[in-house]
Amino acid sequence: MGAEDKASNKIDNLGGKAKEGLGKLTGDKSTENEGKFDQAKSSLKDAGEKIKDAFKN
Repeated sequence: MGAEDKASNKIDNLGGKAKEGLGKLTGDKSTENEGKFDQAKSSLKDAGEKIKDAFKN
């Protein structure tokens, strides 16, 4: 996995956590769910990159 991909996934994950926290704080379920979705999307991209790396080796 390239450093750029790792950084991008980390940023997406942190952004998702921030959205989720903001949604909980304000009681906005839509924003909270968006944050959870962003985190899940980041995890899936990370897993996909790890699979690609495994096949390269």
